Formats: sequence, structure tokens, C-alpha cells
Amino acid sequence: MNNKTDLCNFTREQLAGYFKDIDLPPGRAVQVFAWLQRPGIGDFAAMTGVRQEIRATLAKHARISRLTPSAIAESRDGTVKYGFRLDDGAVIESVLIPDESGRHTLCVSSQAGCAMGCGFCLTGSQAFVRNLRPAEMVNQVLAVLEQMIQSGVARPTVRELINNLVFMGMGEPLANYDNLITALAVLMDAKGLEFTARRVTVSTCGIVPRLADLARDTRVNLAVSLHAADDATRSRLMPINRTHGLEALLAACRAYPLAKGKRILMEYVMLQGINDSPEAAQRLADRLAGIPCRINLLPYNASACLPYACSSAAVILEFQAVLRRAGFRTLIRDSRGADIGAACGQLAGRVSGPAEEQSQCS
Repeated sequence: MNNKTDLCNFTREQLAGYFKDIDLPPGRAVQVFAWLQRPGIGDFAAMTGVRQEIRATLAKHARISRLTPSAIAESRDGTVKYGFRLDDGAVIESVLIPDESGRHTLCVSSQAGCAMGCGFCLTGSQAFVRNLRPAEMVNQVLAVLEQMIQSGVARPTVRELINNLVFMGMGEPLANYDNLITALAVLMDAKGLEFTARRVTVSTCGIVPRLADLARDTRVNLAVSLHAADDATRSRLMPINRTHGLEALLAACRAYPLAKGKRILMEYVMLQGINDSPEAAQRLADRLAGIPCRINLLPYNASACLPYACSSAAVILEFQAVLRRAGFRTLIRDSRGADIGAACGQLAGRVSGPAEEQSQCS
């Protein structure tokens, strides 16, 4: 175990404080911070624009952590799943999703495993291991950027390689709140990768007390994993609902401050015979009345490990029609990366496809 201080856990302001602690000029921290946010920079010797004496002092006291994929799988649709083995052996996954226009969205994990226990989610069926440190979230982005560069993806600047970040990977982001906020500050810093708030989305299953904190601390987009419009069904699917029920969650959404034109994204997985009836759609419309939102309907990605099936295409279209008649912008999201276990709800700390899944059910 390397006991040196990992500089990748620091925001720019925190790095300046650390410089002061080790008797380096705090004003030089911004230069080092910018180098830390470049893909491919794994040691201080590579920071050729930084004075030698500063690099030598940093090498004595600190380190630069990086992630290297332990496995990579590419889907027929172009989606790429990256598996990363952390220093303590925990495994996390990130998913790079291209669209038809050549833009890329990266799905980032915030925890190894997940404690939320959502019944339809493979990650939720795995044991919770631990929260990720800020560096482990930021380094997922830097590692994928490096892989994209190595594979020949070209843009005018590194910042343009990944267009959007979504914290929808393994884990519940708001259950790792402080580290999440630090990671967001690093990723959004103008001296680093400079992801703007409109390009970043944080998803939650409904940690209600943290929604006000999120609104106070950042202006990123909010997505809410709703998946049912009545407490009985939602509690069956999502144990968090037994602590923070729909009334409290939707009240927090109504109170959530949004910039002009912004909407909360409501995510709703379509489960055959459970939450997909026209009556359920109308309940959803009634419950969401007055909340500025748009709705994504997610065809369920079936797993041999879990006792759920996806609603039929006709049922999903009827569900969408009810919501649209009620005035909600409602999209049916394409499932991406299902053949490599990279689609929504399939991340489980391994890089494999459905053919291998049955033997890995626990």
C-alpha cells in the first residue's frame, strides 16, 4: 500500500492548501492541478512545465493515482464497457456510449457494489463493498479519455472527447455525497476538464435529505430513479422507498430549484405485469403533476439472475401515450450495450455478456 498523499483526491483549492502544508508556493498548485487532469500523466516527471524543485518535493511526499482497465468489452452497437480493479481488489465498471452523431456519454460509478438493494438491478444484487474516493471517480474519466485517444478517436481538444457525464453506474451517488461533490468540483474546474453543469447528470434512487444539499452545492442535472407511482410497488422494487416514500421524494423534487428551461429527468423501468399498466401510467402522470420534468421509459434488460421480464413494445408504447396525453415529454430510451452486460441495471463488477451470466448468479 502506497501511503503517500494522492493528489488526485484534491480540488484545486485543496491542492493549494496541501502545497502550503509541504512548504511549496500555493500559487503553483494551479499549474500542477492542470497537469493532473491530463490523460496519460502518471508521474511528476511527466509534468515538464513544472519547476524541477517542485516536482522533486511532490515526488517525495505525494503520488498520482491512475486507473488502467483490467478488461474491456465492446458491444455490437459501439458501446464500450471498462472494468477497473482498484488497489484493494474491488472492481468497478464504466460505460462509454456513442450516439449516431459521434458524441459520447460516459456512465461513471460512484461506489463498488451498492447498498440500495433495488430488486431489478444486478448491481443492487451484489454486496456493497465501499464508497469510491474522489480520485477513483475522476480517474474513470481520465482512463477512458486515454483509451479513446489510443484507439484513434480525434477531437480538436481532449475536453471534447467526452460530451456528457452521467453518474448512473455502480452505486448510489448521493450515498457517497462528500466524495461525489469533490469529484464534481475537480471534473468541472475550468483549469481541468471543465465539464459544465449542463453536461453532467447525477442520478439518485431517492436519498431525500441529500437533494437539498445537491441543489445547494452544484448545478448539475438531476435524474430520479422512480420506477413506480405507488408506495406499495416502489417499496417492493426499491427498499429505499420504505425510508423515503414517494410523498417525501416528490415533495423534494417540487422544491428542487431549477434554472430556466431545466427539467428533472424521471427514470422508469418497464417491468412486465408489475408497473406497466395504463392505470400505472395515469398514476404516474397524476403524481408528477406540477413537477418540471421529462420521463425516460427504460425497457428492462432481463437477467438470468433476477425474476423480472421486460414489458412488450406495445405495452410500452401505450404507457408512453398515456403520459404524452397528460402533457409530459416522454421518451423510450434505447437499450445500449446489453450484449456485453453494460446496459442499465446490468453493471455487476465484471466484464461479461449474458452467455456467461447464469454461472455468475449468486
